[in-house]
Amino acid sequence: MSDKNNNRLDISLAPLQENDREQFIKDNQWAFRYGAQIEFGMRDDRTEEGEEVISRSTIERCIDGENAETYRIVQDGKYVGGVVLSIDKKAGKGELELLFVSPDVHGKGIGQAAWKAVEELHQEIRVWETITPYFEKRNIHFYVNRCGFQIVEFWNKHFHGPAVPEEESGNWSEEDEMFLFRKVCSR
Repeated sequence: MSDKNNNRLDISLAPLQENDREQFIKDNQWAFRYGAQIEFGMRDDRTEEGEEVISRSTIERCIDGENAETYRIVQDGKYVGGVVLSIDKKAGKGELELLFVSPDVHGKGIGQAAWKAVEELHQEIRVWETITPYFEKRNIHFYVNRCGFQIVEFWNKHFHGPAVPEEESGNWSEEDEMFLFRKVCSR
């Protein structure tokens, strides 16, 4: 993958090591918190001290999922992000559970290069899905315009899709609105 200056990006995916798990979680939370701060400002109630935009339990649930694969995004030997996938090889379906790039290197093509590396790694996957909050305009642009996903559902308090546990369905508000994205690969 090349960046905007046509320099070759040295992007790879390295399986998450157990001794890096805590830092992976912190890096993921920082990237999500940064995105919310850009959109809503430092004083938004989603970014107050002690609160995280994405909880530790959500990240851990993704990492520890039955079909989970967790990778660090590596550029020139340095960790610059991470990705968590859920892979169902038998069904040919993959879910992009989490993808984050360090805010320090946003806008350099790293996310797109990482996604291409994921698709190369899992050529057997025919359908990919992911979700992102409605307010994450950068993510919406990234998934639709850079990675080839299509928006297929809008989840809100009236329709929240099958992935939301029933016990959480009554707690949905406007802040919980999400888009479901799907990419069908034709290989």
